Amino acid sequence: MKVYSHTFLEEDFTNSYVVVNDDPNVMQAIIIDPGKISNGMISQLETDHYKLTAVLVTHNHYHHVRGLSTLAKIYSPQIYTADYEVEGFRANLIRGDGKLMIAGLDVEYSSLPGHSTDSMIFKIGNLIFTGDAISAGTIGETSGTYFRKLLCSNIEKKIFSQCDELIVLPGHGPPSTIASEKYFNMDTSKDKKFMG
Repeated sequence: MKVYSHTFLEEDFTNSYVVVNDDPNVMQAIIIDPGKISNGMISQLETDHYKLTAVLVTHNHYHHVRGLSTLAKIYSPQIYTADYEVEGFRANLIRGDGKLMIAGLDVEYSSLPGHSTDSMIFKIGNLIFTGDAISAGTIGETSGTYFRKLLCSNIEKKIFSQCDELIVLPGHGPPSTIASEKYFNMDTSKDKKFMG
């Protein structure tokens, strides 16, 4: 398995990820949060002969999904999200916590509302894709105190309970690790009182 990060600076450092199973008998790819589809992403799939099998959406916010229309013109991937309709495309609805086999890879998913009601995180191997739930040193914006408490509680239960060595790949900004976020994330540490 390999993962490639594509960051779009003009979109507040929004990240899209291409995860590939490079086993010669598989050669399939997953895109996570297709906020913008660049020529580099398409070239990567085409040059290395990967079949785009699926798109995983951490949450239905425009700067994380607007590339779906471009992908649909070229490929026919399955879309997995907690929102039934994303950018006009019907998707495979996932809720709660579970596991899928996609592109020959085990994909674990968990619902993590707080930033948005449909927020999901995805774990593939030693990587956890957190969308806007948590980024290096901060957490996602919320629409009020209740949702901030909910987000912090969900981060504690579903992200901080993971192995410290897991690599956090957020929707915005640089990568991190579970251990780093447990100890240095200022937003979660000041909200520890909410997570009792």
